[in-house]
Amino acid sequence: MANPRSTPSTPRVMLELLLAAVPGVVALCWYFGWGLILNIVLACGFAVVLEAGALRVRGVAVAPTLRDASALVTGLLIGVSLPALAPWWLMLIAVTGAIVVAKHVYGGLGNNPFNPAMVGYAIVLIAFPLEMSTWLDPRTSHLSLDASLGVVLFNQSIPDAITGATALDVMKFRGALTLEEIMGGRAFGIVGGYAWEWINAAFLAGGLYLLSRRFFTWHAPAGMLGAMLLLSLGFYDGGSAASGGGIGVHLFSGATMLGAFFIVTDPVTSPSTRRGRLIFGSGVGVLVYTIRVFGDYPDAIAFAVLIMNMATPLIESLVLPPIPEPARRAR
Repeated sequence: MANPRSTPSTPRVMLELLLAAVPGVVALCWYFGWGLILNIVLACGFAVVLEAGALRVRGVAVAPTLRDASALVTGLLIGVSLPALAPWWLMLIAVTGAIVVAKHVYGGLGNNPFNPAMVGYAIVLIAFPLEMSTWLDPRTSHLSLDASLGVVLFNQSIPDAITGATALDVMKFRGALTLEEIMGGRAFGIVGGYAWEWINAAFLAGGLYLLSRRFFTWHAPAGMLGAMLLLSLGFYDGGSAASGGGIGVHLFSGATMLGAFFIVTDPVTSPSTRRGRLIFGSGVGVLVYTIRVFGDYPDAIAFAVLIMNMATPLIESLVLPPIPEPARRAR
């Protein structure tokens, strides 16, 4: 939430979010090259066009609403969440789910009960598991721009030599291997997934910038990261074949820091009180760890956030003071 003494406008908040995401985007582009850049360009382009079309259909002034930059933020979140070199049609489906289904069907910005970017991501993750599991190996993924355009726009195949399992995939499907046996592999770096530990550190830096600017309070990020830290400690068994992974793997692999600072802090789809945000963030953290370790998906930010979005009205009813009887009758 913003500083109550001076609530910033929506365009300013969105522009600050875009600015804070720059370190993470730079890190992603450094490791994934043109594939990630094309993701972001396509997702943001689709988001702006679909936003304008939805506003026109609803009879809302297009130019003033587009200037709030919320469509760009949604596009950016989808662009950095989907695998680099995702085909254009996959990006279009994800953005359509986010902008049209999750946002404008409910009346536009401020009325959506679910995080739009996570709705779009979940749609394509469930509908197209093969395309969503084709991740590039950050050590070998730098195709030329021409080759990258061929994959994204013309459905050319991605060379097998530049694809590979993410660290969370390796953790999830490692069979009888212990952590010690897999930590020396190509998927792992110093504390988390190779490349992903630096990407998470970059999004953490951006999140701390937003926190210092008081665009939200610490409660939701701390709840999420704290729950994941405690569960990682509590269930860690020293690294056996049945281990769910240690603190570094869970905090610095996948989309953990992106989720903690750029997704669970969404003021529209999370509780309005500090205690409610702490509960919300903690619930997301518990669900992310549970699905990663015991569920069928290596990463689980989208599902965890959407489930807690559904729980937000319940959280609000538990933490908000009851409305006095005269005020209730007046309503």
